[in-house]
Amino acid sequence: MGKPYSRKSGEKGLSMRAKITLSLSAIAVMLLISSSISVLEYRKMSSYVSELIADDINSISVAYELSKSSSSYNLAILAIIGDDTSLSLPDNDEEYFYSHIGTLKSSMASNVIGPYADSVAIYYERFIDTSRELEDVLLSDFIDSRTWYFQRLEPAFDELNGSISLLVNAIYSDLKGNSEDFDSGFYRSIMPGIVAVGVCLLLIIMLLVFVLGYYVNPIYKMLDALGSYRQYNKKYTCTFEGDDQLSQLNESISELVNENQIQRRRIVLLKNKNNEF
Repeated sequence: MGKPYSRKSGEKGLSMRAKITLSLSAIAVMLLISSSISVLEYRKMSSYVSELIADDINSISVAYELSKSSSSYNLAILAIIGDDTSLSLPDNDEEYFYSHIGTLKSSMASNVIGPYADSVAIYYERFIDTSRELEDVLLSDFIDSRTWYFQRLEPAFDELNGSISLLVNAIYSDLKGNSEDFDSGFYRSIMPGIVAVGVCLLLIIMLLVFVLGYYVNPIYKMLDALGSYRQYNKKYTCTFEGDDQLSQLNESISELVNENQIQRRRIVLLKNKNNEF
């Protein structure tokens, strides 16, 4: 049996295995890096924007609690005015209202909704200060409580409600912007993957051309040359560019075929000599 092929010392160029392995490894590394970048970018973007969206949703809930609290207090005052039997203000948890204002001002979107929250606090203070006039109005014989309510308290309440509506609209606008950022961020995060896939497809096409040009086509040439030798005893002539094992194989086949043809000629000469004797 012949010895296994080994590269000679000083022989230049990469082997067939190294060339194909290097090409496929480059594609694999490209896909791995791009997918890692896409995943990391998406996770970073998704985590941040999700927190913003969750904070906006919580802020909307808080704003509705403010509206609910002020509306309940206003209805309680209106009930007292309609009853005319109570001479004291209804209970109102101002600390609850201001704590919710503080929650809005400490939110992640405070730079957007902070001014609106301050405006709500100002109008709420005006509304509360005006509502404290109710006790004097109920004790007075000259001031009609209903007139006081519609001319003094209701306008203050409407201003408070309007400021809360502006606050809610600002939160919704911020929520819409964050949602759009989430969508655009998603596409930004997958762009490295899309680019990498495109590059890898190009590399695959280049690798296909490389394999066809440097390995598949030479093998077909070698087979054609061998076929001509076996059928017509023609000289083995097959040449192509390359310095790897395939080129070495072609040279070895050429040497074997030439040696075989020389041996055949010798055999023919010997037979002819024997026939002469």
